[in-house]
Amino acid sequence: MTICTLGLALAFTAALPASLAAQTTDPQQLAQSVRTLASDLFEGRAPGTIGEERTIGYLVGRFQALGLESGGPDGQWVQSVPLLHTRLGKAERLGIAQGDVARDWTVGSQVYLSTLQPKDKVVVDAAPLVFVGYGVSAPERGWDDYKDVDLKGKVAVFLINDPDFEATKGEDAFGAFGGRAMTYYGRWTYKFEEAARRGAIGALIVHDTPGAGYGWNVVVSPGGENYDLVRPADKLTSLAVQGWVEGDAAKALFAGASLDLAALRKRARSKAFRPVELTGARFSAAFPVTQEVVQSANVLARIPGTKRPDETVMYGAHWDAYGKGAPDAQGRIYRAGANDDALGIAGLFEIARAFKAGPAPDRSVLFAAWTAEERGLLGSEHYAQNPVWPLDSTVANLTLDILQTAGKAKDVILVGKGQSTLEDDLAKVAADQGRVVTPESLPERGLFYRADHFSMAKQGVPVLLLMGIAGASDLVEGGRAAGQAWVDAYTGQCYHQACDAIGPDWKLDGAAQDIDLLLNIGRDLASSTRWPQWKPGSEFKAVRDKSAAARR
Repeated sequence: MTICTLGLALAFTAALPASLAAQTTDPQQLAQSVRTLASDLFEGRAPGTIGEERTIGYLVGRFQALGLESGGPDGQWVQSVPLLHTRLGKAERLGIAQGDVARDWTVGSQVYLSTLQPKDKVVVDAAPLVFVGYGVSAPERGWDDYKDVDLKGKVAVFLINDPDFEATKGEDAFGAFGGRAMTYYGRWTYKFEEAARRGAIGALIVHDTPGAGYGWNVVVSPGGENYDLVRPADKLTSLAVQGWVEGDAAKALFAGASLDLAALRKRARSKAFRPVELTGARFSAAFPVTQEVVQSANVLARIPGTKRPDETVMYGAHWDAYGKGAPDAQGRIYRAGANDDALGIAGLFEIARAFKAGPAPDRSVLFAAWTAEERGLLGSEHYAQNPVWPLDSTVANLTLDILQTAGKAKDVILVGKGQSTLEDDLAKVAADQGRVVTPESLPERGLFYRADHFSMAKQGVPVLLLMGIAGASDLVEGGRAAGQAWVDAYTGQCYHQACDAIGPDWKLDGAAQDIDLLLNIGRDLASSTRWPQWKPGSEFKAVRDKSAAARR
């Protein structure tokens, strides 16, 4: 990774006040950082671009100016993250043949596809399609959608979310996966991985907005690009293509095989469900592929602990966004993610500023600015697989990813209720602010599994995520109705779009409240000997328990 001259980065810090004594988050400081990171100079902060080089230089410069030390390997500010970057070209062939009827599909209309194979061309030739329900294999829950089906050389078609997402009382699936709260089995990443483990050549998820938690516009927003960590040949996915089929196109596909998709949805909520071949249907695709290895990087900054430096409190946010795209109605070409997640990075700066203004922490505090979150949590996954600071002695991960920008709130939204004792810390610190904790209103969207903290959770580290789109905040001005209006407007219009931009309507005093919450939770952890715990029933407790001896 070539870091652009720190002179450029430091030019952006020249306007910072000389005093770093502020103990609470300043909304104006947040706004200044967001305006910089979301400016055209950084070209939408896509990994592997000049925008990344400028972003890395800026981040390093800011952390240096705040008085932090490098936290990466061998005393570096960055941890290199090699990424496979693929982009599908114009389709040479794409469609469905059903008997004597052949229907062409158009990328972006009927289907969205990408690939994670490092090849110059993708070819799927008349592959049979098999509907595998929700695509879940969960022996601990007594659930197996696959039964003994052979998927080699076939395209798996499945529903989004968990089997109990639409289940009603009396159905096998009802309550089997925690109700409407999405588990990892409901995530598209799991479904693709499971289909690949079973040798499928392709995988298609039937899109529906309630089940996915976002509209078709979000599905197609990557524009045929995909990213993965660089993996050895024996670890590559079997999937030549993976993606989504639009809802109406899916209905037509099933109808062409004399199948009723609505009836199959209901059947898939039974333990007795068996995969159903779409009789006579064949899927074909041929695309040229541009593929390259991109050297990206996480930025890691650290405040060493004075008493227990080997114990680490970790803060995280992701620096990447979606880069350059087609112009929107206002002519904007950069999807710069002002909220997602320039605001989170701005929050890291303010937390670091507050730590440096106060007493040195007993435990070390690590600030991680992750790459490639929008490409599948890849930067944090790379760190989790190659930790610079041991995860067994990492106290907690505290993550900022999308904060509400509609003003102060009477509450804070909890993502992942019942997972860890950090939610108890959140309640205490919120009470100190005169606020209460409200569980996420849309647990079916699976937000607990959709941000970088999840990479640490899988390795057993207790985590806490603040994410403004997890529910309607009870705003001081306008109440919960105003909070819902903000969620609806952001997720419905600007999530992953060019209009995720800072504007005069932003009110950052609410985001400042939430950042102060994480600041104070981390301060307490950094000055104590306490270890947060996973709660009974969490799927991550057993992983953490294996390393209990390291924390005695």
